[in-house]
Amino acid sequence: MDITEKYTADDNRYDGRMPYSRCGKSGLKMPQISLGLWHNFGDISNFATMRAMCRTAFDAGITQFDIANNYGPDYGAAETNFGRILTLDLMPYRDELLITTKAGFDMWPGPYGDFGSRKYLLASLDQSLKRLGLDYVDIFYSHRMDPDTPLEETMGALTQAVRSGKALYAGISNYDAATTLKAAAILRDSHTPFVINQVRYNIFDRHIEKDSSIKVPSGTGSSGGLKAAAKEAGIGLIIYSPLAQGLLTSRYLDGIPSDSRVGHDPRFLHPGDVRQRHDQILALNSIAARRGQSLAQMALSWILRDGVDGPISSVLIGASKPSQILDCAKAVLNTTFSDEELAAIDKIAPAH
Repeated sequence: MDITEKYTADDNRYDGRMPYSRCGKSGLKMPQISLGLWHNFGDISNFATMRAMCRTAFDAGITQFDIANNYGPDYGAAETNFGRILTLDLMPYRDELLITTKAGFDMWPGPYGDFGSRKYLLASLDQSLKRLGLDYVDIFYSHRMDPDTPLEETMGALTQAVRSGKALYAGISNYDAATTLKAAAILRDSHTPFVINQVRYNIFDRHIEKDSSIKVPSGTGSSGGLKAAAKEAGIGLIIYSPLAQGLLTSRYLDGIPSDSRVGHDPRFLHPGDVRQRHDQILALNSIAARRGQSLAQMALSWILRDGVDGPISSVLIGASKPSQILDCAKAVLNTTFSDEELAAIDKIAPAH
């Protein structure tokens, strides 16, 4: 791909390769695979590679690009870099894109640059739009629960973001099941279009399947998990860290490469994590091979196993090069698992 040439999107980007799932009961649809800009879109990364990855994703039918205010390094860098890519390549296709951002984690010094106050969320959204070069984002998220700010205030800020025209939909991220249901009730009463909760989920981390934050009456048959809560609230789920920071890929089958994330940036994944999971990784890779998939493809397919009508609307992938995006996108081609395969995966990586 010659990124010096003027970009024209692939005419075949909607040829059926990428399925689109409806977000709960809303009219919004999401590609089953979306591109997250958490890693490799900061100022320490190569801009030409960023640009090539965004072009590759859109050409493959990936219409959603997910960011947050403090993605970097430095804080704000991912939004600034993606704003440059919009200007250079993607702005002619703005109405075909889902561009999302968030606020809720540390962003600037002092008492107004963190958590879920109205002051922080709305100020951050204004700053995000300026960095992106946009008038609005498609979804604006409260990035995490705030134990000290009334939920009504945080949800009210999301309502204001939508009513002002600076966001089309409201979303939440890292909210447990009970708080998701409370947030949904508040937003429903204010007639705010609330569509999604973004949460961590993968074969090694299944906390959303059963959530102790919500008490389910005995005999109901419900697990009390976030999947059930999302269905009750009429929203979708979008999954981050589906590959467990790279553990669920072929990267660590033979140990820890020196150029891997563990080798040069062990902030989120440590050598001990690889050693602890190594036997499980090898066993899961064997199942993937029998399915004709890479381990990464199978891990993504497993999350999408409920299909386009399931509670999970999309899976966010990260990438360091365009070929990884294309490899991950192939996961949508085989999301059906036999009972024997699911049982084998559960035995290797028990749900608890």
